[in-house]
Amino acid sequence: MRSGLFTDSKTVDPEFIRDLFQSFGDVAVRRMFGGAGLFADGVMFGLVSDGQIYLKADATTMTWFENECCRPFEYSTKHGKRTLTSYWRLPDRLYDNADELAQWARRALEAAHQVSAKKPTVRKKRKKTKR
Repeated sequence: MRSGLFTDSKTVDPEFIRDLFQSFGDVAVRRMFGGAGLFADGVMFGLVSDGQIYLKADATTMTWFENECCRPFEYSTKHGKRTLTSYWRLPDRLYDNADELAQWARRALEAAHQVSAKKPTVRKKRKKTKR
């Protein structure tokens, strides 16, 4: 396989992603912000941007990514670059190792579930009715 996902950096190939994560399980790909979010169990555990896959990281797995010389997700704004340290680029070697990729994806999903469990639930305001 190849390290970059696509020849055109703006194209997201959901079938390629589903095939890549087949050992992990079902992955839903949802287009967003010029890239795509990767979802399992209704939680976003990864993202695709500019032809690269990034996985959700926590304090433990962040060191895995650092040991692989991977970088956190960055994006440009009108005020410069921003770094999102909760998502890190997938190591190139994992594109050819389905079993290990599945392990990394499981840990990313666990990290995503931990974050979603900590988020407070937002209650919708009820509309007032005239009496």
